[in-house]
Amino acid sequence: MLSRYRPGRRGPVVRALTAGAAALAGVTLVAGCGSSSAHSAAPASSAPSAPSAAASFPVTVAPENGSVTVKAQPEHIVSLSPTATEDLYAVGAGKQVVAVDSYSDYPAGAPVTSLSGLTPNIEAIVKYSPDLVIASQDSGGLVAKLTKLGVPVLIEPSAATLADAYAQIGQIGAATGHPAQAASTVAAMKAQIAADVKQAGSGNSAVSYYWELSANPYYSATSSTFIGQIASLFGLKNIADAADKASDGGYPELSQEYIVSAKPQIVFLADNQASDGGQTPALVSARPGWSGIPAVRDHQVVGLNDDIASRWGPRLPQLVAQLAQAVEKTEGK
Repeated sequence: MLSRYRPGRRGPVVRALTAGAAALAGVTLVAGCGSSSAHSAAPASSAPSAPSAAASFPVTVAPENGSVTVKAQPEHIVSLSPTATEDLYAVGAGKQVVAVDSYSDYPAGAPVTSLSGLTPNIEAIVKYSPDLVIASQDSGGLVAKLTKLGVPVLIEPSAATLADAYAQIGQIGAATGHPAQAASTVAAMKAQIAADVKQAGSGNSAVSYYWELSANPYYSATSSTFIGQIASLFGLKNIADAADKASDGGYPELSQEYIVSAKPQIVFLADNQASDGGQTPALVSARPGWSGIPAVRDHQVVGLNDDIASRWGPRLPQLVAQLAQAVEKTEGK
């Protein structure tokens, strides 16, 4: 089974795992709230703002590492997770962020450092005098070491469901003194996602797709993964599901022959950035035997933003919108 999580700029398979490890829960998402127009821009990151005067402290939140109490509104936040960094800026805590890990490349205003979320260096983190640290995993005793120094730590791992992603934004908003803006961010995400799903429809079981995490070897993601659940919002048929084994953890390796014979109507490329393999619709079309795949024939090979497709933060509506557009273009859906 593949490793569960490594944040930021990395191999496409592992990158996908940041978008949620094998999640077996069904999709209970998108309650149809809001009425924003289809394919509208995602809320993404908001401009940094001052801490909310209405926030009250101490506040206790419940991330994966248990109940964590933040005694006072943090003024020096260190994020060791690209998704958490995006969440922080989205909820208005950007001005409180003093350092982020080296893979946090969004938004543009985030400070650039060489901190690692994979192998965190406590001494390097402490140099920023943090009063709150957020990470996606408890590597190297991060929580114990920082807690010993009196620094609260939130472990916000890869989301298994959309509800998990929303909950993390709420926790980060509460812990940083921005609960109201966190709630607004989540509401906007739900509204935009619901609108796009409504536009494209949720009953597209006749439309098959292949989600490519890497080429040669060809790794994909099944419907049991977080990204598979996102695609399931539209009722799409995932060709990887039939090839999955328990040991794959939702990320099976497929042969070219299997993919070609499955004849997917849409191919989503989550490995089109140069650092992830540089796959493009043109390269896919040129693969031996692939020209007969309906997705290639009908120009339905979709290059995704690899970062957005691998993070579970406020830019998720942009991913959903891209999927919706592909579904709407599919003939005979």
